[in-house]
Amino acid sequence: MAINVDTVYKTVLLILNKEQRGYMTPPEFNRIATQVQLDIFEQYFEDLNQQLRVPQADVDYADRQMAIDEKISIFKTTGNATLNTTIANNPYWDLPTVDLYGTQIVYNQLSPLTIGQAGFYKLGTVTYQPTVGLPTELQRLPRNEFYNIQKSNLTASTLAFPTYLYENNKLFIRPTTIATNTISVDFLRKPLNVQWAFTLGPGNSYIFNSAATGGSVNFELSSTEQTSVILKVLLYAGIVIRDPQIVQAASQQIQQEEINQKS
Repeated sequence: MAINVDTVYKTVLLILNKEQRGYMTPPEFNRIATQVQLDIFEQYFEDLNQQLRVPQADVDYADRQMAIDEKISIFKTTGNATLNTTIANNPYWDLPTVDLYGTQIVYNQLSPLTIGQAGFYKLGTVTYQPTVGLPTELQRLPRNEFYNIQKSNLTASTLAFPTYLYENNKLFIRPTTIATNTISVDFLRKPLNVQWAFTLGPGNSYIFNSAATGGSVNFELSSTEQTSVILKVLLYAGIVIRDPQIVQAASQQIQQEEINQKS
C-alpha cells in the first residue's frame, strides 16, 4: 500500500508551523519528496546486502531479508525488448520503453521526468520465448567471452543455450536467429516522481486537488515507510528554511530508527 502524498505534506506543514518555524511550498515539497523517496529506495539494496550476511529469524514476519525484498518488489517489473537492425552486421535489442503495467521507462534521465515516467534502475533476468515450450533464460557474458565463444561450434550460442552482452542499455544477443518479439526483460525501475497537486484558493492559498496540474502522485514506497518519509522530508525542510534545530532533531530520530532496524 502506497503512502498518501497529502497526508505527508500536511503532517510536515503541521510540524513546521507549530512553532512558526517556516513554510514549504508545494513545488519545494515535490522536489524534496521525490529525492527522499529515491534515497529510501536506493538504501534498500545496501540494507539487503547487509542482511544477507547475518542469520535470519525463521518466522515470516520477522525475516528482514524477506521484508526488504517485499519493499523492493513494488518496483520489479517486466517488458518486451525490441530488435534494432540499425547496425546491419551487429543487430541489438533495445530495452523496454513501456513496462507490463503501462509505465513509460526512461533511460536517458538528463531531462526531468514527467507524470507517468519512471527511470530505469537495474537489469534483471532476460528470457527468450521459443515457439514451443517454456521460456529460456539467457546467460549474461562479459565482452571477451561473448565474442570468443562464438568462434567454435562447440561453444557457440544456440537457441537452447542463448547468451547476451549488456552495454549502453542495449542487449546484443546470440544466436541472431532468435525471432523478433520473443525477448522479455525483467528489471527494476525507479519510483515515480512525487506530486502534491493543487489549485490556488483565496489569497493565493494552496488547496489540494488530486486532478490538478497533471495529477497527484503518491509515494510508491510501502506504507511502513511513512514515518521515515516524514522525518527525511523534515530534515531537508530544515535545510531549506535554515533551521538547525529541525535538522538536528530529524537527524537524531532518523539515526535512532536506523539503529533499531539494524540491531
